[in-house]
Amino acid sequence: MLKSDRTRQRILDTAAREFRQRGYAGTKVNDIALAADMRAASIYYYFESKDQLFEEVLKIGLTLIFEAVRRAVEAVPDKEGYYTKLLAAVEAHLSTLHEYGDYSSANIRNFGQTPNDIQERQLGLRNAYGEYWRELLIAAQEAGVLRKDINLSLLRMYLFGAMNWSLEWVKPGKLNAAGLARELCHTLFEK
Repeated sequence: MLKSDRTRQRILDTAAREFRQRGYAGTKVNDIALAADMRAASIYYYFESKDQLFEEVLKIGLTLIFEAVRRAVEAVPDKEGYYTKLLAAVEAHLSTLHEYGDYSSANIRNFGQTPNDIQERQLGLRNAYGEYWRELLIAAQEAGVLRKDINLSLLRMYLFGAMNWSLEWVKPGKLNAAGLARELCHTLFEK
């Protein structure tokens, strides 16, 4: 990796942590620069503005999770069934969420306070991820893994809420992504 790529990544990692801790409105470029041990002017070499930097953090946070979930589901052979596909999806979401917690949490905590133009640009990816889960849940329901009378939109929100807020309530070393995924799937889905 080139030095410029490492510097850009250091800025992104630091920005994700600062946005997670301080929020979008509470984070200044100077805060990020100080935490990254660099001058604010150096950040502007890589990013035109705080908004552009924040938008990249949001995009990375969701893209990493979406790609991991898609790969995990695609890796499950069809003969394994939809319970196993859901388990793989939940575990991939959780493990990526916790591995890249600053990015994920910055996205979850700050999306609502994001400027409208950034929200609009991010909605395509957010909607695509939601649609992916909607289709997965519909297929699981049709396969008998979910009861026919369950409202899938509400189920998806319950599931996202439980997974995303696990960043706050899961204590490191107490429950790993695989264990939490098993518990969530056992609670929400029929095997």
